Amino acid sequence: MRITSRAKAIAFFITLGACLVALAIFLNITWIVFHWRQVVPLVLGIIFFGVIIAGLVVNTIFIVREIRRNERQDSFLNAVTHELKTPVTSIRLYLETLQSRPLDEAKRRDFYRIMLEDSDRLLGMIEQVLKAGEARHAGGRRNWQEVDFAQVARETLELARLRHNLKPEALRFGSEPPPDLVVMGNPEELRTAVFNLLDNAIKYSGENKNIVVDVRTPNIDSIFFSVRDQGIGIPRVELKRIFNRFYRIQSSATGKVTGTGLGLFIVRSVVRRYGGDAYAESQGEGLGSTFTIRLPRVYRA
Repeated sequence: MRITSRAKAIAFFITLGACLVALAIFLNITWIVFHWRQVVPLVLGIIFFGVIIAGLVVNTIFIVREIRRNERQDSFLNAVTHELKTPVTSIRLYLETLQSRPLDEAKRRDFYRIMLEDSDRLLGMIEQVLKAGEARHAGGRRNWQEVDFAQVARETLELARLRHNLKPEALRFGSEPPPDLVVMGNPEELRTAVFNLLDNAIKYSGENKNIVVDVRTPNIDSIFFSVRDQGIGIPRVELKRIFNRFYRIQSSATGKVTGTGLGLFIVRSVVRRYGGDAYAESQGEGLGSTFTIRLPRVYRA
């Protein structure tokens, strides 16, 4: 219902803008017809109507963008509410069970393990939101140092396997990363960017995960980190939008995947602050995707 109302609002403002632009053009033509022999009024009228038309177009674009931005923010709030409510409800349920009746030690340990996992999920969500805020407003080179990027990639890949209980063949390097790959930056931020790419590929790969990670140096100045999956893929029209804040692809294939739309935004914000970039490639829905970040390489003195 909400999506339908927003679509109607967008259609209304686009139609209204088009009608107003058509009216302004009609009045401009009428003005030219009645004043074509008077140079000064003719020129001033054309300029005036040109400004009006440009203003109408810009105003319509701005309104449509605001409607879409509000829609993304609402989706983000709904996702965060769900992501926070689910583990809190789970933890509360297990605590009430522990309080209300005696349990054997094995069962208690199992409950403690589940509550710790839910706590980690909560903490991860909070950290994601905080890092998104830092990525948007951070500046300068705070806590930057020389970082062995190959080591960061290896450690983060192992962490992703552990977090998602994956077998080595499900998430692996295509080839061993080259040695002596040094970037200048914050190690924690780089781990976050790499983990977000891996986590994104795992989430959208479905049941049969086949994710290949590559670290390449096609030239002496750059390091490329790529994550290739065989998952649900990305429509071509979405490739440039998926790095926007709060943006999530709306399709039947992504309906069961939870998220806030912040992971890829954090990735691009981090690597751009380091002088690099992030981009995605896909042949379309159902054909998998490849996410790549480029970072400037430095050499130890």
